[in-house]
Amino acid sequence: MSDLPLLRFLRQCHGEFSQNSTGALADYIPELTKADPAHFGICVATVDGYVHEMGDSRVPFTIQSISKAFVFAMALETIGAEKVETTIGVEPSGEAFNSIRLNGTNRPFNPMVNAGAIACTGLFCESGGDDAFERILQGLSRFAGRPLDYDRAVFESERATGDRNRAIAYLLRTHGVLRCEVDTALAVYFRQCAVQVTARDLSIMAATLANNGVNPMTGETVLSPYVVARTLSVMLSSGMYDYAGEWGYRVGIPAKSGVGGGIVATLPAQLGLGIYSPLLNGHGHSVRGVQTCEALSSHFDLHLLNRVADVRTCVAAACDLGGVSSRRNRQPAEQAILDAHQTSCVVLELVGAIGFGDMEYISRRLIESQSRATHAIVDFRRVSAISKAAARLLGDSLDGIAAADLTVTLCGTAHLAGLSAAVDSWLGRVPRLRKAARLDEAIEWVEDQIIYLDGGYDRLHEQITLGEQSLLEGLSAADTETLAAMSDRRHFEPGERIIAANEVARSILFISRGMVSVKLPSGVRLATLVAGMTVGEMALLETHRSADVWADTRVDCLELPLDAYARFRASHPQASERIVLNLAALLSRKLIVANRKIDALTSS
Repeated sequence: MSDLPLLRFLRQCHGEFSQNSTGALADYIPELTKADPAHFGICVATVDGYVHEMGDSRVPFTIQSISKAFVFAMALETIGAEKVETTIGVEPSGEAFNSIRLNGTNRPFNPMVNAGAIACTGLFCESGGDDAFERILQGLSRFAGRPLDYDRAVFESERATGDRNRAIAYLLRTHGVLRCEVDTALAVYFRQCAVQVTARDLSIMAATLANNGVNPMTGETVLSPYVVARTLSVMLSSGMYDYAGEWGYRVGIPAKSGVGGGIVATLPAQLGLGIYSPLLNGHGHSVRGVQTCEALSSHFDLHLLNRVADVRTCVAAACDLGGVSSRRNRQPAEQAILDAHQTSCVVLELVGAIGFGDMEYISRRLIESQSRATHAIVDFRRVSAISKAAARLLGDSLDGIAAADLTVTLCGTAHLAGLSAAVDSWLGRVPRLRKAARLDEAIEWVEDQIIYLDGGYDRLHEQITLGEQSLLEGLSAADTETLAAMSDRRHFEPGERIIAANEVARSILFISRGMVSVKLPSGVRLATLVAGMTVGEMALLETHRSADVWADTRVDCLELPLDAYARFRASHPQASERIVLNLAALLSRKLIVANRKIDALTSS
């Protein structure tokens, strides 16, 4: 199998940038000078859990300052935003990562510089005591999707040479930012920085942020969306220290680097990137890592602020009752009413991830429909996610629509937990708002309302004669009497199966009273039929049943065996020809409905 295009590009980057031997190993931590300068690994993990690896992607190295972003996220999640945000600022410092300076309120500038990271670790020590490091290690492991450990030799090397960090910690302690003992906080901080990861681990950790806090490999929810947004914000503004402005301009992807040679980058809703190459530039970032990120962003136009989405694409299909119908087959008089009121209902079928801009467009379409329709249906079945902002805007829109004479039905929301709960809360306060499990159910309810309000009638409980059957339209009274004499009267109770899928077709059934549903073995409804309609007419063309048929109410019908029909066909060729033409007309009408649906899908 040929390489995937992204993997080919990563191979090209790896081959080209491996030749760059500029930069130097970090030497202020002696143990880091033992790294192999030739090591170079690239890994990309997608939000659906696919991993592209190139080079030394599984070589372990210490996470160093990359841990700051994830520990900050864990602090927001477990200690609480109020506590964290009153302890640590979120403004770029414009200085090196190890600057011994606080902001105007004597707080660390942000959690990405050493001062902010030590303060953040101190919060874990303050709240977790002796278990602080274990909590941090377990949290980092959840991001990576596997158990992590730390490098004892690097830890000892950092502790032995960490005087600058001690100075920072004492400064924090002096101003009351660090409330635990300096040595306690630094012991945890040095271990945290010495945690061993690989480029693959970093890519999965980044993909967890990209996937709104859900690890794409394990499926575990590690962070809330609130925390993800705040973490990525600080990574974009401060994750690359005094190079952050240049990085945001040229690469435009939230990132964090470490002096161990790693870079982690997250493109929200798309991918996570992990790179390892220990040769560092003057800013303390991996030389090859920066080149790779710049190349990826430039070649694939991945800058976060490059948006190509068109809000109109969130509507997969928009139609009225002329383009879509329920699976309940209507009697001619009822269908005539629906045909005359096609524009009374607007149906919007949505697709993809719905954000604020998408919902603003959807809301406008709903409000515009008030001038011509009495009903609107919005189907969320193919929506993969909806933002809080979009859900809130929908709620606000419904409040406005409530003042107009428009009944809105929202369907297919069960898989969107946040939206489903919101809809349940709206049902109690928004007039003319309904909720349906499926689009078909919603359309059928609207059809029933239109038929009823127009003075239509339902002959569900009336006895229909054989001469009124649509399949036998145009036959003489003598012909229908002959068929009636050949048929057997059958009765079925509600919930009883009339026909089983895959069984040999031996008869045709004419419903004279009641209602039945045609369903696939999976339970999906294909059609609902009422008195005056035929069940199993495809037996004239096929030898086996294609679906189950269940009685929804008490059903009375006439069952015509196929062998009896064969005798009728031999003795009544003209009548049989008429039946075949009627069958063709029924199938043609179904095809017309399907074509309308396809037209609605392709023209939206």
